[in-house]
Amino acid sequence: MYVCSCFGITEQQVKKHAEDGACTPRQIASACKAGTDCGSCVRRIQAILGRGACPRRELADQGKPVLAGLDELEEAA
Repeated sequence: MYVCSCFGITEQQVKKHAEDGACTPRQIASACKAGTDCGSCVRRIQAILGRGACPRRELADQGKPVLAGLDELEEAA
C-alpha cells in the first residue's frame, strides 16, 4: 500500500526506514522524501511510526542521551 503517492513510497519502505533507525516523520523524509511534497501522508507516517519500537525513543524515555556523542558535549560545557 502506498503511503506517499508523490514519491511512490510504500508502507513497507517506511517500516524498513523505521527499522533502520528513523523515528520521526522528518527522519523518514530525510531517508526517502516521503512527506516533503504535499504533506498529506505525514499523519499516516506518524501512525506507522507510533506502532513500532524506536531505540532512540526508548533511550529518551529512560532519560539517556539520544544523540551519539552527547555525553562528550555535556562534559565539555
